[in-house]
Amino acid sequence: MTAPRFSLVIPAYNEAAFLPALLDSVDVARAHYGGGAGAIEVIVGNNVSTDQTAHIAAARGCIVAQVEKRLIAAARNGGAALARGDIVCFIDADSRIHPQTFNAIDAALADGRLIVGATGLKPDRWSLGIALTWLVATIMTFFARVDAGVVFCRRADFATVGGYDESLEYAEDIKILVELKRLGRSRNQRFGRTDGAKATTSTRKFDKHGDWHYFTKMPRVAFWMLINKTRVKRFTNQYWYEDR
Repeated sequence: MTAPRFSLVIPAYNEAAFLPALLDSVDVARAHYGGGAGAIEVIVGNNVSTDQTAHIAAARGCIVAQVEKRLIAAARNGGAALARGDIVCFIDADSRIHPQTFNAIDAALADGRLIVGATGLKPDRWSLGIALTWLVATIMTFFARVDAGVVFCRRADFATVGGYDESLEYAEDIKILVELKRLGRSRNQRFGRTDGAKATTSTRKFDKHGDWHYFTKMPRVAFWMLINKTRVKRFTNQYWYEDR
């Protein structure tokens, strides 16, 4: 059986409400890929979901990795462990990818100068609070040379840096970009963004915590990190692990 070029990994915990829309967008992107739909495999890292996430994924032809460790990094790594493609890609389950995603990634990797890249992303709705949050995030990611959306790298490089750091409950996606960029510097390779293939992400955290919560709540969390680790732990669980 011929190995695919791309392995798209989707970490998922109780994502039955969002996963079908993402998989619909993946089907469209696979149909648009110049190398053929068969060059792309889809892997769902099912992180002990209690809803129909695993059933939906299997019914749609995805490979399902059962990940028992309740951790976002573990779900990403568990999916990647089953990957056969030369290029591994990661996208959150509450997102939708652009129809030209895989063509854009191919183009970005063509000259060999990228160690890791990302498509970027946009929210599925706008408000003043979300727009200002996005503006701040865009400025920060531009200067830090990181981004989100569909994140991609060569599977061999992913293995070299050891995958996602499972000692972290959050920000594992930022750390792996930093580690891959460090690896790339030794080869004169860099981080890069694709051209015109942004993913769309849900605003469910804004829906739940408020459109201004990055300005009203996150500064308090940063302060708690200095004086109250218990409150930070409680917030981490509520924000990233108990929101569904």
